[in-house]
Formats: sequence, structure tokens, C-alpha cells
Amino acid sequence: MPHARIYKTSFAGGEIAPQLLGRGDLRAYDNGARRLRNVFIHPTGGISRRHGLRFVDFAPGTGRLIAFEFNTEQVYLLVFSDRCIDVYRQGTRVARLEAPWTADQLTQINWTQSADTLLVVHPDVPPRKITRTTGEVWTLSGWTFETVSNRIHVPHQKFAAPAVTLTPSATSGTISLTASAPVFGQGHVGTRFRIVNKEVEILSAGVGGVNATALCREVLASTAATVDWTEQAFSPVHGWPVSVCFHQDRLVIGGSRDLPNRLWLSKSANLFSFDLAEGRDDEAIEFPILSDQVNAIRHVFSGRHLQIFTSGAEWMVTGDPLTPTSIQLFRQTRVGSRIDRTIPPQDVDGATLFVPRAGPQLREFLFADSEQAYQATDLAMLAHHLIDRAVDMAYDEPRRLLHVVMANGTMATLTVYRDEEVSGWTQQSTSGLILAVANVGEETYVMVDREGAISIEAFDETFHVDCGLAGTAVPAKSQWSGADHLEGRTVKVVADGALAGDQVVENGGIKLDHPASAVQLGLAFTHIVEPLPPSGQTLAAGQAGRLRPISLTLRVWETRALQLDTGRGLVHVPFARFGGSILDAPPQPYSGDVTVRTLGWRDAGIEPLWRIEQDTPLAFTLLSASTEIGLAG
Repeated sequence: MPHARIYKTSFAGGEIAPQLLGRGDLRAYDNGARRLRNVFIHPTGGISRRHGLRFVDFAPGTGRLIAFEFNTEQVYLLVFSDRCIDVYRQGTRVARLEAPWTADQLTQINWTQSADTLLVVHPDVPPRKITRTTGEVWTLSGWTFETVSNRIHVPHQKFAAPAVTLTPSATSGTISLTASAPVFGQGHVGTRFRIVNKEVEILSAGVGGVNATALCREVLASTAATVDWTEQAFSPVHGWPVSVCFHQDRLVIGGSRDLPNRLWLSKSANLFSFDLAEGRDDEAIEFPILSDQVNAIRHVFSGRHLQIFTSGAEWMVTGDPLTPTSIQLFRQTRVGSRIDRTIPPQDVDGATLFVPRAGPQLREFLFADSEQAYQATDLAMLAHHLIDRAVDMAYDEPRRLLHVVMANGTMATLTVYRDEEVSGWTQQSTSGLILAVANVGEETYVMVDREGAISIEAFDETFHVDCGLAGTAVPAKSQWSGADHLEGRTVKVVADGALAGDQVVENGGIKLDHPASAVQLGLAFTHIVEPLPPSGQTLAAGQAGRLRPISLTLRVWETRALQLDTGRGLVHVPFARFGGSILDAPPQPYSGDVTVRTLGWRDAGIEPLWRIEQDTPLAFTLLSASTEIGLAG
């Protein structure tokens, strides 16, 4: 009977879609797995039980999480919910602000940050800025555009037909305006119009939309009817900005509700001045994105170039520096971005990752020097089964983990390391629905719906439970409290590093059988590891269809628990020392090889030869695996 040994030295290919079980010729097949659930892939190829979730606080309701990073030491988590913003620092709420956005509107907000100010936009809500001052004082206010000599430097546009005229009754003071077609509405009150480039402020609008009363902020040229007039581009009548970013010392606004394909760039070093003036190099810039279809701008992103993500294509804006005369616009790819929800693109190793408009995909927008153009490769091609309508995304740079929250409440995690060509997916789940994610400094936070209670939780490498709580006591004690958020729930308990069994939280606490000085408790989660079945090349040495697993050797690192199924159900596997003696799981983490003998013939197919599955809240890391099999021949 011929023998073969299957070596698996890396899991960097991640979980592979079932439709690829016949593609043993792929490189990803050698480095991939059939199932990787609730584990993180290391850039070096190994896998570990994912970090547990530490309970932070309850949120008022569903919403979004946004990072606010002033510097490396002053980082905050902003929790947006229905008309409310909660500010957290190091897990403690330090401020609460009233906000204008409803829970439904939060799906369409966009934001960008500069120093101690966060700018937030929504097409149906006037833009706001959130400012942090010394002493942990937080304020929420509207944008204030530059005013020079009673003239506000805000973008302007003529929304009416080109032939529509305005006729002023006088050139100064309070005047009447008469339009040749309906123009004015109550939403215009307080906004500015420009008549032959002279500014007036609307005080009231008449019935029918053809008459208005205005205050001249500048002396008008004449009282003659003219087609040369514009109004504020952003207003209650025509909506507000859709997206925003900073690029080359300019504030960039991408699209508005009624001007979805227009781009505005502020004056250089003057972020709230959009005065076009004479078109000098430092003046503001404005232009539409014109193509064979209306490309509604969804995101503007500052990368190698100014990148524009629209509903139907991706564009780059060039110019070094960007000036009114040097700026150029080029369409790069025709993928398109989501229109029903904003999911800000993420920069990963110089590539911009974005969620496309359709399909189970994640695209990598990357400049190719050989072609001097951008490409948009699908990073989820081999794991599309894990992608189910993404709703949020955040990148944990220190651990090289991109987390993508799905509409079904799971979260797909991509370990990405472009220099080493590492790109592998896993799936995270919990006893609830994951709603949002944000990376703040070196911590990743999630918003979770647990039976209607919306909690804020943080990934913590010292935890192996979810919605978890940890505490210490001197001297040791048996009665532990503080778990009110888990009232009535069955929790896993680790006391002084050892399993203490499952308990039900009553009156916000638990009682141990024996006193302990350190306790961790929380909800269980299960991690699963299944390899891909042997490829056709491996089975070619014998008769296809029959094989007998002989032994399995797993190389683990700092692991304290292992439950393995080699075909006869899950069993706890003890660790062996050098001399071959078998011991129960040691009090200290174990690193080394674990060999298990197996018996029985099997029909070769798509089932894995072994499976790891456990909810034990203890450390687990798998570096490699090798399987010896006998082939019928």
C-alpha cells in the first residue's frame, strides 16, 4: 500500500469557497483551508483563536463607530446613534453630544478628520464639525465658510434653466427679485444668490416661486433682467455635500444631493473658502465629472492621487500640485461603489480597498507603474461565500487585519500583507449580530446587537470570551459581581487561568466553587479549523477514491486546549512531552508537536481528513499540520 504525507505549512490562503474544491492546482489550495471560523491568520502563515471581545458599554441604539485620533496618545471612539454622539476614551465615556442625524440617516454619513476637528456630511443634513478642545470639551457646530466684505465664499450653481432671468427692483438695500420662471422656495430663506457676480441674501419667498425679497450684500450692477445669476450650491433646497476629504492642503467636497457628479476643491491652505476668483494657482477649483453616464460621487479619497469613487466608475485626479490650470481627470476602472450605504475606503499598504456596488467582492484600487494607471482587483475572488452585502469596514494596521462587517451579522477578516503576497479570509461570528466596526489606535471596536441590547465591545488579546469582563482581587474571593450586562446569560468562566465551568449570571454576578484572585467571564464562541481535502495530485499515487489516514501531527504554539475530530467525533487531545508521556493540558501554554494516530479507510471526496472545533476559552495557535495517509493501490 503506497503512503503519502500531506504537509500544510501555511494557512495564508485563508478559507476557500466550496466551488474551488476541485482546483488543487491553485497555489491558494496549498495554503488555504475549507473552514476557518473565529480565528485570525498571522501574516507568517499560522492561525490563532481570535481575540475575545471585552465589554465596554451599551449604546442608545444601532448606529456607526468612528475613530477620532488627535495623536498617538489621544485617541477616541465616537459612537453615532439616533440623534446622539457618545465619545469614549480608553473605554470610558467622556462626553455626549446631541446630533442632527437619525438612525436611518447614519447609513449615508461621510467624514474626514484634520487635527482636532472631524467633518461630517450627509446629503440631507447641513454639514457639521465635531471639535475637541483642551479639557475634554467637545462641541458640534455647523460649517462656517469664509466671509470677505459681506461675501460668503461658498460654491455657487445655477440650478434653473439657462434662459431663466432674475430682475432686481433696485441695486442696494432691501429689494424685490422677480424670476421669469418659478425659482424661489421657503428653503431659500437665509441663502445667498449672486446676480452678475454681486451677492444678495434671500429674506423671504413669495407664493408661486417667482418673487422674493432680498437684502443686497453688495451693490448690484443694474436693475435689468439677467440670465447671469447663481445660488448657493448647498442649501435646504438643493441638499448638502455627500463626501469629503483633505488633499494637498485643500478641502475636497465630492458631490451633493442635487449635484451628484460635481467636485469642489477649496483654496489652498484656506479650507472653507471656495472662491474661484481669477483662477490663480492657489484659488478654488470646481468641475463636473462628465462621461457616458451620470457618475454620482460616493467617496473622495486622498492617496497617491486624489481618487474619486462614483456609482459607476473610479477616477483619478492628477496635478502636481493641483491648480486650476494643471488639474486633469482620468477614468481608471468601471466597477462602481455602493449607493445605498457609505463604506469609506481603506488604505492598505498603498492600495485603496473599497466595497463595489454589486456582487460579493472587495476591490483593491492600486496604481500599476507598468501601465501608469489604476487597476481594481477583486480580493474576495476565492472566498466570495464569506461576503454578504458589506455594511462597514476597518483596518487594524498593527495586526494587518481588515475587518468587513456583513449584513447578516457576521464579519469577514482579511489578513493582508502585500509584500509577502499574503491574502487570506476568515469569518468571525458571535452570539449576536455584528453591526459596525472601527479601529481606534491599536484597538478594534465593534457594535453588537445581543438580543436587542446594543453593546460596544473591543477585541482584546487577553480575552477568549465575548462581551467579556475581567477582574482581580486580593485576597482571593468566590463571589464576583459587575456582570449586570450578562444577567441571565450562561457564561464561560476562567479563574486563575483554569477553567471554572459554565455559570448563569444572577443578580449581576457569579459564585465560584473555590476562591480566585483573577477571573474572566463572558459568552462562549467556537473556533473551527478544517483543511481542504487532498488534491488530485496527492491521490494520483494510488487508486482514486480510497485512502486511510494513518497519523496527524499538529505543530502548536503556546496552546492550552485542543479538541480534534479525525473521523470519530470531537475528543480532547492531551499534549505529549519529549519522552512521549501523555499529560493533561499543562498549566502553562504548550508549544511543540502533537501526534494523533488514526484508523479506518475512507472514500476520498470533499470531506476534510480532520477538524478542530472548540469553545474552550483558552489560547490556541496552530502553525502547521502534516497528515500521513495510505492509498489503496
